[in-house]
Amino acid sequence: MEEKNVTAAEEKKSLSFVEQFVKEDLEAGKNGGRIQTRFPPEPNGYIHIGHAKAICMDFGVAEKFGGICNLRFDDTNPTKENTEYVENIMNDIRWLGFHWENVYYASDYFDKLWDFAIWLIEKGMAYVDEQTSEQIAQQKGTPTQAGTASPFRDRPIEENLRLFRMMNTAEAVEGSMVLRAKLDMANPNMHFRDPIIYRIIHIPHHRTGTKWHCYPMYDFAHGQSDYFEGVTHSICTLEFVPHRPLYDKFVDFLQEKDHQQQYRPRQIEFNRLNLTYTVMSKRKLKALVDENLVSGWDDPRMPTVCGMRRRGYSAQSIRNFIDSIGYTKFDALNDYALLEAAVRDDLNKKATRVSAVLDPVKLVITNYPEGKSEEMTAVNNPECEADGTHTVTFSRELWIERSDFMEVAEKKFMRLAPGKEVRLKNAYIVKCDEEHPCDKDADGRVTTIYATYDPETRSGMPGADRKIKGKTLHWLNCQDAVSAEVRLYDKLFSVENPSADERDFRELLNPESLKVLTNCYVEPFLKEKKPGDFLQFQRTGYFTLDQDTTADRLVFNKTVGLKS
Repeated sequence: MEEKNVTAAEEKKSLSFVEQFVKEDLEAGKNGGRIQTRFPPEPNGYIHIGHAKAICMDFGVAEKFGGICNLRFDDTNPTKENTEYVENIMNDIRWLGFHWENVYYASDYFDKLWDFAIWLIEKGMAYVDEQTSEQIAQQKGTPTQAGTASPFRDRPIEENLRLFRMMNTAEAVEGSMVLRAKLDMANPNMHFRDPIIYRIIHIPHHRTGTKWHCYPMYDFAHGQSDYFEGVTHSICTLEFVPHRPLYDKFVDFLQEKDHQQQYRPRQIEFNRLNLTYTVMSKRKLKALVDENLVSGWDDPRMPTVCGMRRRGYSAQSIRNFIDSIGYTKFDALNDYALLEAAVRDDLNKKATRVSAVLDPVKLVITNYPEGKSEEMTAVNNPECEADGTHTVTFSRELWIERSDFMEVAEKKFMRLAPGKEVRLKNAYIVKCDEEHPCDKDADGRVTTIYATYDPETRSGMPGADRKIKGKTLHWLNCQDAVSAEVRLYDKLFSVENPSADERDFRELLNPESLKVLTNCYVEPFLKEKKPGDFLQFQRTGYFTLDQDTTADRLVFNKTVGLKS
């Protein structure tokens, strides 16, 4: 008995508070034991990692409790929405590894919502208001001071019906009138003070074209769409807490209209995902794109899901990060380093290890025979033996990193320097010449380094275990190394919390967020790779091929460094 109680306690602890609510509803037999969630994005931009947190919860709850999750596009504002956003949202959800049961649109319910609005007018619970938006905002009052009634609040029902139908004509003037629910102008919850539920918009809709000229507001369409679809748990973020009473009120009206008192969606709120050194405002992200301050929604510096995919983040690493920070009732600012750590941890298990030299300088092995070359074996991934090996070619002339040589070395410098030995990865121990360690150009920049090799120390041979103080360096064969461009990314913003900064967010962009290296070399093996493949440039970090790669030019994006 005691063991069973411990197990139950452990199970409860492992569930988020949202999952615990769902479990309790199931145990209470609510909704006939049915679980149905939905992910309801507005198709007015690309989704970001904040949306990914909601996706993980909406789809994850359905998976965990044997229910279904639908995808519903809240497309009630044709001024900002289009099919490009719809298609990319669907693609991002698939990439994250989730499957929806059905695809719905709020526009599927425009006829039902219109009929519901007509019903409200007929019941004396809605009216057409011809005040300006500024006048309506002013007469709503403050949280501590009651609002004042609109002069149109007591319009006759027949006049409201006539005007409302007129709002849905091509002749109606945008901004000339709105439909408001008649609720409570003294309610301390500002959302109850006769909220606007319909407005005039003449821009064609991406699905319904010019059929409608009058569109429902989000608060009017959202909860009703949940109700129409049979959603059992409407899971959303904390900013919707004050909206919940209005959500429930409109459901009350629908139940009265439909004479149905049993079924009701339950709204549950959790904290948003906020990250340091970036913003989650879709408006600001769109401005960055529209003003060409980034290369697009999929710019690898963006917090968008497609941007992170292009940068080389794995779907699993994003899901692991979201799982690690959890779901609470309190908003917090999460350190971007936590996300990078999750990416690093996942890619360590998946990435193919290769050599790439980003700042090359030539190394000549003076005692290695000219014209000779050897095939060395490189392990693709020491974390996964099944990933196999590939070969690299060793010869007299190699590329190494410029930072791996110092002509006048500090005492603790364990790389290549006059008289010092290092091991070349998968190859030999080499010793830098003492008398003539390097050549330089007219500006004093090193152009060539000279060394000798110990032929008894090839990796795998008995002499390979000879102990030296120097480090192991990566290298490339000059004869077959492939030229490449490498893009190094840093934080998009230069301040930790740009959303809290009073300055214009454009002023806070990090001018060093992108550095492009054009004189890099990589293994010829990488010509076989494609964008999305996970790579580790040894001793440097994790990288992936960018979509800008061509047959003549390889382009790589740095995903994350080996260390924070």
